[in-house]
Amino acid sequence: MDVSFLGGPQPQLGVGVVAPFDFALDRELWRWVPDDVSLHLTRTPFVPVEVSLDLARMVSEHETLDAAVQALCAVSPQVISYACTSGSFVGGVAGERAMCAAMVQAGEVPSLTTSGALIEALREIGARRIAVVTPYTKSVTDSLEDYLGEAGITVTGRAYLGLTRHIWKVPYRDVVDMARAAVVGATDALFISCTNLPTYDVIPQLEAELRMPVLSANQVTMWAALRAIGAQAVGPYQALLDPVARRGPAAMTGSAGGPGEGVPGATPEAAFAGPPAPPEGEPLDGLDPPPYPPDDTGGLPPV
Repeated sequence: MDVSFLGGPQPQLGVGVVAPFDFALDRELWRWVPDDVSLHLTRTPFVPVEVSLDLARMVSEHETLDAAVQALCAVSPQVISYACTSGSFVGGVAGERAMCAAMVQAGEVPSLTTSGALIEALREIGARRIAVVTPYTKSVTDSLEDYLGEAGITVTGRAYLGLTRHIWKVPYRDVVDMARAAVVGATDALFISCTNLPTYDVIPQLEAELRMPVLSANQVTMWAALRAIGAQAVGPYQALLDPVARRGPAAMTGSAGGPGEGVPGATPEAAFAGPPAPPEGEPLDGLDPPPYPPDDTGGLPPV
């Protein structure tokens, strides 16, 4: 059968992804990608170190990034993303910007990181007070909170697992339990950190339960990379991806009571209160107010 009339495959946009050597969720990244975009992944070299601040520094060294970016440029991506949250926040805001600059210099291709994408996503939804969930140890979680504080983001509560390996094996139920424990006080959004932590299927369920936008590391990475090339990430009922979703249950801000409320067995260690939220009506230092006002119930009965 002659198929020459088909003319060959349709042109594809390309997104290059630099991931840590232990990244195990390639398929999750693809779930946010539309059909006319291809992902091209490469990994950093293996180092025999458990997940820690030391590992975060090793996998984000500029020499490592330079080699990975040059390898990706062989397939001419339109943008390159460094898909590691801890590796991109460990050096603070200045370190994240230096990473982007190093990648651009290595490949002459627009580049971004997961942590930079997170700040961009928080600005997109107008969130300044967030709860944080991580699989990390306390020291790595502290470093994330420091990065967010430097970027002007207040952490209102947090929960972490203390893991140093096999993060990709964490089940959704553990992510949900941490989210419930972390959301305390007046909170604009929830962020689930670590690109090696599965989150795709749990985001819409958490948004409906917590009544606030839920962001994850892989989600913001793909959202920012695709937006940089004029494409749009796909996903079921996720407030970051679909402004309409922000008007439904996710539009309702989630002041969910005290630490561990509604979570059997929750302990103070599971949810650490951050700095106090600013008073009602206080300006957000140049950011637009959230597009989901507290009195907007999205057409749902009050809870």
